[in-house]
Amino acid sequence: MKTQNPFTGLGVALVTPFTPEGAVDYTALRRLIDEQISGGIDFLCVLGTTAETPCLTADEKHAITRFAVEAVGGRVPILLGAGGNNTAAVIDAIRHADLGGIDGLLIVTPYYNKPSAEGLYQHFKAVAESTKLPIVLYNVPGRTGVNLTADTTLRLARNVDNIVAIKEASGNLAQIETIISGAPEGFDVLSGDDAITLELIGIGARGVISVVGNAYPAEFGRMVHAALEGQHDEALSIHRSFRELYHFMSVDGNPSGIKTFLACRGDIASRLRLPLVPATDATITQMKDWLEKGF
Repeated sequence: MKTQNPFTGLGVALVTPFTPEGAVDYTALRRLIDEQISGGIDFLCVLGTTAETPCLTADEKHAITRFAVEAVGGRVPILLGAGGNNTAAVIDAIRHADLGGIDGLLIVTPYYNKPSAEGLYQHFKAVAESTKLPIVLYNVPGRTGVNLTADTTLRLARNVDNIVAIKEASGNLAQIETIISGAPEGFDVLSGDDAITLELIGIGARGVISVVGNAYPAEFGRMVHAALEGQHDEALSIHRSFRELYHFMSVDGNPSGIKTFLACRGDIASRLRLPLVPATDATITQMKDWLEKGF
């Protein structure tokens, strides 16, 4: 029997705020978590790409996970990023992690070593079989160098009960529509790209794991929920109001865009860890101009 998917609607890929000195800023992190939940998000994604996870130590990742569980307090489901490009190491980390309060795992396609379609299938199958938690696949070929095809995605969806969804960030609309149209009952597609979320929901996606939601959870959530409820005109109006913001999120890369934007609003310090740097001065000027005009 297919494991139930608790991750639909608006999920936010939480940033990791740092102090000016470079340590994790837990005061700001708690404030951000509370703002997401009060803004009406449906679930929270911790330690994803937007969290600068490759630049965090093992101790920091453990501490952030436990902190997030305590701060959320069961108010929304938590999806925890736990992928990697060494299958045995991913399984070992999952088996030895304290996953109390975690409702599912986000597993990215293995990066750099570029496995075949069969290698991807066997990787995700082995990882999923190492835990009873729901698994959300994460396909982002622009970052990993390998694409999780529709055929392999659907094979996993049909054969592995606790693989419940995919965060699709390939930008390949034909591929995504093939997954949606062929998905077995209980398997959902989530948008991995804010800018095309409205379009993907229109063809059957069940939500998004959002970057821009860090800044505007209530507003972006209204767009997502309006789209899911078939209120196209309202959803389209809100979507269009975000057009410039989508650009700011991506022009200098993620999470540089969202963290610089939050810093412009005074929410967090403008601090990333190398090799990531803040957005350019030109982008910052545009962000400030946009903020002065008001949402």
